[in-house]
Amino acid sequence: GGAAMESVQCFGRKKTAVAVCYCKRGRGLIKLNGKPIELIEPEEMRFKVFEPILLLGRQRFSGVDMRIRVKGGGKVSQIYAIRQAIAKAIVSYYQKFVDEQTKQELKEVLLQYDRALLVADPRRCEPKKFGGRGARARSQKSYR
Repeated sequence: GGAAMESVQCFGRKKTAVAVCYCKRGRGLIKLNGKPIELIEPEEMRFKVFEPILLLGRQRFSGVDMRIRVKGGGKVSQIYAIRQAIAKAIVSYYQKFVDEQTKQELKEVLLQYDRALLVADPRRCEPKKFGGRGARARSQKSYR
């Protein structure tokens, strides 16, 4: 895109899922892989994706369009990646094109609610080791 268009690009990660959020000035559209965000599956998780939006208030998003692409990971990981991407995108958008003060407020609200919205969760699956069936579990040993 041209530099004239006000836009930022942010990504969110959770385990192996990566969501890329492209946020530009617009009229409040939020699309996920080309579909409206209201159609997210599984619907129990739909609210999770709306959290950053509901926390900051819909009007904060009314001036921007967001396009989100997500790949990798499972359904739930993707949801977390998406909400992180949305939160980070809106914060960096405000930092770049609105003002520092508002950005700080948005950041406070998000971090107070859930740190995972702005800070990636570094947990990964630990590799299995010998002598047992998992990363930590060990096979039983008997004394007689």
